[in-house]
Amino acid sequence: MSKYSYPILVVDDEPATLDVMSVNLEKRNYLVDTAKTGTEAIEKEEKNSYAAVILDYSLPDMDGFQVLSTLKHRNKDLMVIMITAHGTIEMAVEAMKSGVFNYLVKPINFEEMGLVVDKAVEHHKLITEINNLKKQLSGGFVLENIIGTSEKMRKIFEMVKIVAASDATVLVRGETGTGKELIARAIHMNSSRTKKNFVRVNCAAIPETLLESELFGYEKGAFTGATTQRIGRFEQADKGTILLDEIGEISMEMQTKLLRVLQEGEFNRVGGNQTLTADARVIATTNKNLEEAIEQGNFRSDLFYRLNVIPIEMPSLRERAEDIQLLVMHFVKKYCDKNKVDLKTVPASVMTSLSEYEWPGNVRELENVIERAVVLSQGDALNQTDMPNHSGNGDGNGNGINNSAGDKSFQDAKKRIIESFEAKYLSGMLKKHKGNISASARESGLDYKNFHSKLKKYHIKKREFEDAK
Repeated sequence: MSKYSYPILVVDDEPATLDVMSVNLEKRNYLVDTAKTGTEAIEKEEKNSYAAVILDYSLPDMDGFQVLSTLKHRNKDLMVIMITAHGTIEMAVEAMKSGVFNYLVKPINFEEMGLVVDKAVEHHKLITEINNLKKQLSGGFVLENIIGTSEKMRKIFEMVKIVAASDATVLVRGETGTGKELIARAIHMNSSRTKKNFVRVNCAAIPETLLESELFGYEKGAFTGATTQRIGRFEQADKGTILLDEIGEISMEMQTKLLRVLQEGEFNRVGGNQTLTADARVIATTNKNLEEAIEQGNFRSDLFYRLNVIPIEMPSLRERAEDIQLLVMHFVKKYCDKNKVDLKTVPASVMTSLSEYEWPGNVRELENVIERAVVLSQGDALNQTDMPNHSGNGDGNGNGINNSAGDKSFQDAKKRIIESFEAKYLSGMLKKHKGNISASARESGLDYKNFHSKLKKYHIKKREFEDAK
């Protein structure tokens, strides 16, 4: 029996077919509503909220594509499964292009139908949670891709709201990949300066000899190659915001020049004598311990105090592990949309692997792993083999590596690892569900046929697990 209790609308003009499909879905613990015409289906969907709609193509008043178009126009996230007695490749392609979640052909295989509905409901639940999360986090201000409901992140969101209303200088600190730049952008987007420029300067990426002219600009003839006057980043950020990313990387000489801007709001272009001013709000970020840098003589204490007016400390992902599931769902949808593929599900085993990994690269590493998994996964669920190996055999970037000297090539090693994982995973699922292939396939995120074919490939017999304890 399914763990769900979600409402499903079944649309078919044959009473006997409606009854049989309803009974099979109710056995899986779904709440079933029915309609015999396209008009009735549209009216019911308008009044009710369904997790999925099973829609027959041939209806007495209109065809399934007409019903589909109306339903999807009203609710683009609605999961629609289309059924027809005369399936063709052309119709299947047209159905998928029109936005159906899946496509089944009569006579219905009810086990297959149940698995398809389970997956549709998982997609519905995922999209609903993401949409609810966005509404919850927006609260009247823009947070872009900053996701989290943990206590640490709630405090940061509240701080962003307060700080955005002021012009105070902000220092955002935290490990690489924690989202420091996103916080800076959120502060700017929710401030009175939002219609002006947000100018980012990566202090670590610009050579020391060029950083001054990058920040303050230069006059024509200031140095060889300066054939025209150039406006600096501070001038570009006038009335807006300038982000000094990785501020801990700049030299002591540059720190002195930057301190003047922060204290007096004045600067000179390289090669120029005219004193200029710019009303730019300063937000700085760093992954360094600046207090330690001060003790070592590598960072000016007076500059630190000027920057650290409003400190915001970004937690590492391991400090807010409860946010991992929300972040995973967010990135799955983001990269499925980007790659124009159907939204993929995340099996429980995969989510467990992601939740238990320590993420040294933080949210950035998680995002990269999910993007890779979305691109490489061939089915409708993320693949465990694309997940980080949290047992300690990883490379620090979420790549599980445990090579054997017996493997003659990369492909040999990869094949061995995948086959070993699949055999153990399938056996574990069958043991958990006492040989029940349908339940095992449902939890794993694989369709019944694929799961069964893998059992045959590895010579795994379900009867060996039917009495497992």
